[in-house]
Amino acid sequence: MSKYVIGLTGGIACGKSNLSKALKANGVPVIDADEISRALTAKGGAALPAIRERFGDRVFDGDELNRRALSDIVFSDPKERDALNGILHPMVLDEIHRQMDAIDGPVVMDVPLLYEVGMDAWCQEIWCAYVPQKEQVRRVRKRGAITYKEALRRIHSQMPVMEKRRRADHVIRTEGSKEESAAIALGLWRNAVEKLERG
Repeated sequence: MSKYVIGLTGGIACGKSNLSKALKANGVPVIDADEISRALTAKGGAALPAIRERFGDRVFDGDELNRRALSDIVFSDPKERDALNGILHPMVLDEIHRQMDAIDGPVVMDVPLLYEVGMDAWCQEIWCAYVPQKEQVRRVRKRGAITYKEALRRIHSQMPVMEKRRRADHVIRTEGSKEESAAIALGLWRNAVEKLERG
């Protein structure tokens, strides 16, 4: 892939979505894997028949996916999580390729499981959103009204954020305000564009 691709990743509840949103709001082309996944699993989404076939009616409310019920299953059993990923990842990858082909110039690829699925190999540089685990737990619990143990289980379902941080080219700490974190990401984007323009 000859296009200049910047990978944006991070652990769950590390503030990556805020960075992605700020980049988009400032005209940066962003391909958002979570957004693609949500579209695939929304009412009428292309992934729903395969999900119903694998997990049954227990994860549906009528025609709509019950995301909480599915989350409870996949975050408590790695085999179930692998089964869901086996359905979603090929579809997400196809759509990422489609969007990538439509963009001329540098692009940010926002992928939570960037390292886990080997997509870091697509990237010329990687940014990692980061907060310490204590703050991660607090945010996950606040977001989903879940127990401390459940929050840890979700965090540990991904590669440790310290490992993602170690492997990234740039680390964006997001303990401060959303505006401060966004300014760092936009600064990194400007630096990348200037570097490309200089050749």
